[in-house]
Amino acid sequence: MTKRVAVMGAGSWGTAYAAIVADVGHEVTIYARRPEVADGINNQHRNSDYLPDLVLPPTIRATSDPREAASEADAVILAVPSQSLRGNLEAWGQHVPSNALVVSLMKGIELGTGMRMSEVIQESGAVDQSRIVVVSGPNLSKEIAAKQPAASVVAASDIEAAEAIAAISAAPYFRPYTQTDVIGTEIGGAVKNVIALAVGMAEGLGYGDNTKSSIITRGLAETARLGAALGADPATLMGLAGVGDLIATCMSPLSRNHTVGVGLGQGLSVAELSARKHQTAEGVKSCRSVLDLATRHGVDVPICAGVTAVVEEGMAPSALADGLMARARKHEQA
Repeated sequence: MTKRVAVMGAGSWGTAYAAIVADVGHEVTIYARRPEVADGINNQHRNSDYLPDLVLPPTIRATSDPREAASEADAVILAVPSQSLRGNLEAWGQHVPSNALVVSLMKGIELGTGMRMSEVIQESGAVDQSRIVVVSGPNLSKEIAAKQPAASVVAASDIEAAEAIAAISAAPYFRPYTQTDVIGTEIGGAVKNVIALAVGMAEGLGYGDNTKSSIITRGLAETARLGAALGADPATLMGLAGVGDLIATCMSPLSRNHTVGVGLGQGLSVAELSARKHQTAEGVKSCRSVLDLATRHGVDVPICAGVTAVVEEGMAPSALADGLMARARKHEQA
């Protein structure tokens, strides 16, 4: 049965995910904040600002009216920057149908509250937990748009909700796996952005694969410790939403977080890099919230702490590397 799907956000991942759902055979309406983006999707079947090479299926249309986008939708996909989610829901969350599944494509922890995105949706959007679904995995938008094979995790507290979103997302080139560990799925997606900044810094400093692999592995340890403190299933962080997403984001030049980290390692400031980039590097926004969440739960996250010092206090990336190497020795699993 054909479903009506609203994608709220016309950035790279929202657009790519809309194409997935349309390729499966469903009707998709994209909410684009800027009317010119909506016009480009409707008239040229392209989102030239974000994925100019992707020709969108004719079953996708766009609007700059959030009420129109969400009207009678069976599923509402949220694809806005994580730190703007609450504001967006306050602006147009009332238009989300009361029976629609609400899907988070976002990867971050809210500043101040320490809430995961699903928690923000539940609180600010007044959405019952059973209707909230999270999609996360190694899903670089440009590769998805090129229809290169990829897999992802679709997690929900209600497995039937997860299965329903997996069904509308199961394109020939996109394989969704379902599960119920929402916490682990979201923590893996949020922390990997911060670790990717650290790996990028290492590359910008001229360090090689040994260094980057070490950061990725120890970053996974930080992610696993935080996940365990919050009640996540450790197996989740060994899967697509954990180590899978971590590898893609840390190593790919298509990763915004990796690219910004490289720039920081080369001596550019956050302000200079922000002026250059058309899109958000979530790790820059979320490093503080990840660190605060870890501190609140007594979890040691030295890489995340170091990245936060670089981003917020202007600490030299070389000092981050020196500080990590000078830490007291300990058992690897401690």
